[in-house]
Amino acid sequence: MNVGISMSATPGVTDFAAVAQKIEELGFDSVWLPEHPVIPVNHNTKYAGTPDGSIPIPMTLGVNPLIALATAASATENLGLGTAVNLVTEHNPIDLAKQISTLDFYSGGRFMFGIGTGWFREESEIMGADFDHRWTQAREYVLAMKQLWTEEEAEYHGKYVDFPPVIMNPKPARKPHPPVYMGGNAKNVLQRVVRYGDGWLPIGVSPDDIKAARETLAELCDSAERDPDSIGITIHSQPADKDLINRFEEAGAERVLVRVTSADQKGVLNELEELASAALD
Repeated sequence: MNVGISMSATPGVTDFAAVAQKIEELGFDSVWLPEHPVIPVNHNTKYAGTPDGSIPIPMTLGVNPLIALATAASATENLGLGTAVNLVTEHNPIDLAKQISTLDFYSGGRFMFGIGTGWFREESEIMGADFDHRWTQAREYVLAMKQLWTEEEAEYHGKYVDFPPVIMNPKPARKPHPPVYMGGNAKNVLQRVVRYGDGWLPIGVSPDDIKAARETLAELCDSAERDPDSIGITIHSQPADKDLINRFEEAGAERVLVRVTSADQKGVLNELEELASAALD
């Protein structure tokens, strides 16, 4: 069973290379970072994770995850590098595909592309996303990016993405491309995974939920002529509980991410030691 780290890299974490080295030395298989490109000052959206709907301070301080992961890649040898999640519709898909392929190329194929479309309407709209149809937009973005990653002369023609034949290099080191994990627990998320994803990245789920999801994926893959074993499940943001991790493995997950809550360098390094003692064999 793979056990990784989910955390927010903030300016308080002054040496992310050292953090990444510690994560690898302790035996975790990967580190996964979230993102919010901007936080609107004035907004009506409420955050579901706090009693009053306010935006947590660490969420407003997050660094660019791809640059942080590039720092991690240069300081480690085998550590997996993931986004949990990249707000894919808040980026230009061609530029994002280039950044990811470059990161995967230089890291030797270690990148894992966890994606979401966000809950923050005002942020999404500022960044140019079609919030009301964001998963339709995300599908086009992902399919266009896969073309750029796998074709020598790529083109894509859709509603949200439309470009003629182009050349984009380097190609990712991982073939055919970095795995795309769909974040979220929406009703039809598993259908999306089977249609154009490589894995699922849920949060707030139980081992029983994963067991049921595996049964659903088997049915969906049978209809789509896909191998259900090719679809990975990584559980996002869990406590460091060996028994819980083992139950997720028995239910069909490939990886559990345990969460780091500290927001400064010393606190993160100390917390990682504690999490390793609690979560790893």
